[in-house]
Amino acid sequence: MATWLLLSRLGRNFGRPRCPTLLKVQPQISKFSTAEIALDNGTTVGIRHAPLQTYTEEELIMKETVAKFAQEQIAPLVRKMDEESHMDESVLVGLFEQGLMGIEIEEQYGGPESSFFSSILVIEELAKVDPSVAVVCDIQNTLINTLLRKCGTENQKRMYLPRLATDMFYFTLRRIGGYRGITCFIVDKDTEGLQVGKKEDKLGIRASSTCAVNFDNVKVPESNILGQQGQGYKYAIGMLNEGRIGIAAQMLGLAQGCFDSTIPYLKQRVQFGKRIYDFQGMQHQISQIATQLEAARLLTYNAARLKEAGKPFIKEASMAKYYTSEVAALTTSKCIEWMGGVGFTKDYPIEKYYRDCKIGSIYEGTSNIQLNTIAKLIDKEF
Repeated sequence: MATWLLLSRLGRNFGRPRCPTLLKVQPQISKFSTAEIALDNGTTVGIRHAPLQTYTEEELIMKETVAKFAQEQIAPLVRKMDEESHMDESVLVGLFEQGLMGIEIEEQYGGPESSFFSSILVIEELAKVDPSVAVVCDIQNTLINTLLRKCGTENQKRMYLPRLATDMFYFTLRRIGGYRGITCFIVDKDTEGLQVGKKEDKLGIRASSTCAVNFDNVKVPESNILGQQGQGYKYAIGMLNEGRIGIAAQMLGLAQGCFDSTIPYLKQRVQFGKRIYDFQGMQHQISQIATQLEAARLLTYNAARLKEAGKPFIKEASMAKYYTSEVAALTTSKCIEWMGGVGFTKDYPIEKYYRDCKIGSIYEGTSNIQLNTIAKLIDKEF
């Protein structure tokens, strides 16, 4: 079942939604829709294979409206949030109000019941403006929501999924007996004994809080066990496979946002009688980065489409996460060099993109872990 995410506050008037800013409609799929990817295209004659960057009408509306939301409601606050290491409350409220924190949650639980690929598009568009906001949206959608949707009991889903579309709470893993004794629990944020620790003073993505969560003699009922006892580690690792596509989308959006913020300056700035952009040496570098951005996007979209089609995607997810983090690091570094001294100042957002991108090669599996995973899967193929 597909839905449209309509952000009526941004000027799109499509009628009264059934839940906040969400309207259930039949998607209008183009002749060359990416929906065809879900078909068995190996043997069927006459099926036209859609380019990876062909979107359904639902996905296109999602992409455009989130981009507008990010520019109008997030962009004016980015510098302030970075300097204060604090996400403005209006941004979080906006994310929940627009339905961006529960994209795949089923309609019966109060969500829009949209697609995994739509989540990837949302993360990418948010990251173009502020990767800190994008990672909050990413973790909520690709890790937390997915874990509860896949492993939760019906009672747990009815109790928590509607809240996840409007609020946040915690999962925790507890070791009960060795490697195979890790069990996943649901822990409400107002549980007695639970305390959020000191916020880390980070290099990048500063507006997103990174804190220790302390459990002091916390007691939760047996009914809060998520999934099967002793399977928590397996669940956590499984969620990371999907989450890596989300991080790839974040790094892709970050790199594209940095590139998009740099090119206009190069076309405007004049040195030695011509635009910086007109020097052949600059054009070659710009073209190389643009090509790598396109390759990163294709890797990310391919992994997302494979996951959505129910096909094996772990290798492709690792490739996308590894490559996009490398491209983000190169792109942001080059953009600072192209802009010269002003690129090193906070008058432009380039230096922030540079700081934000470093985490891409660290969290949800370091780059070396991605390379290990890719190599192991290649080994099994031969």
